[in-house]
Amino acid sequence: MATRNDVPTFFIYGEPSRSLDVGFLHVETIMERKTLHFGHVSPHKHPLMGQITYWFQGGGTYRIEEETWNFFAPAVSFVPSNVVHGFDVEDQSDAIVVSVSDDMLKAIAPQVELSLNFPTFVTGNPEYAVWSKLGALLDMIADEYRERGCESEKVLWGLMGATLSLMGRFGDRAPLPSTSASVALGLALRRVVDLHYKENWPVGRYVETLATTPHLLDKAAREVFGFAVKELVLERRLLEAKRLLMFTVRSVEDIGSEIGFEDPAYFSRFFRKRTGEAPALWRRRRLQPGTATATV
Repeated sequence: MATRNDVPTFFIYGEPSRSLDVGFLHVETIMERKTLHFGHVSPHKHPLMGQITYWFQGGGTYRIEEETWNFFAPAVSFVPSNVVHGFDVEDQSDAIVVSVSDDMLKAIAPQVELSLNFPTFVTGNPEYAVWSKLGALLDMIADEYRERGCESEKVLWGLMGATLSLMGRFGDRAPLPSTSASVALGLALRRVVDLHYKENWPVGRYVETLATTPHLLDKAAREVFGFAVKELVLERRLLEAKRLLMFTVRSVEDIGSEIGFEDPAYFSRFFRKRTGEAPALWRRRRLQPGTATATV
């Protein structure tokens, strides 16, 4: 593992993070960027956009946060913004990667049958009918983008919505009621938590920032994420701790301080209570990844 202090953040892989135009969309294949990664894409994240990756050839190992899958094509993933992901694949492996700005995803979310707040990875039998439909849609997106770029905005938005909805059918996943006021408040809470989870804000500060009531905010947090507000903040801290333990070489004490725990012993107790293991042991075990599989 290379020495670094933070999980890398990119625009497109290998390019420094930057602001995005409204409605930003970018499409390319893994092979087009192969000279940058040679089949190994280190764990990284994109702060302002989500990505669909459709593997139509080859196979390898794909990682999203702490989960790892060994896969063969066809396989597909959706990774929201700020979710750590990476892969190691065979020489001839290839995939279509569609990068989409958060504002575009937010606009199409009410029309799609997949929650766009959580990552998804699916691999399985290529004879399953939905794979041929999914492959055709991704080919159409790639062709339309090559021919007209983002000038074909309405066509691309429609194809994107259909692609995400088909992905939502895998595993009989139930979509979130994305159009409700409670869900909108829950997603706004997530954005504020992402900005301030290190700062030990009391719940009342989140209530004030979002101009709501404690009851409505708690209801939204439970409906969207299954946690009360305080637990949601703690889960966000735990997620960041796991990211830093897995993808950096920072010390346990430094990581605890980074996410708001000045007392290393308190951080260790917090981590052990939620994972069943001390941070150092959890890190050692996760650096010898097993296999998690979602199939259809």
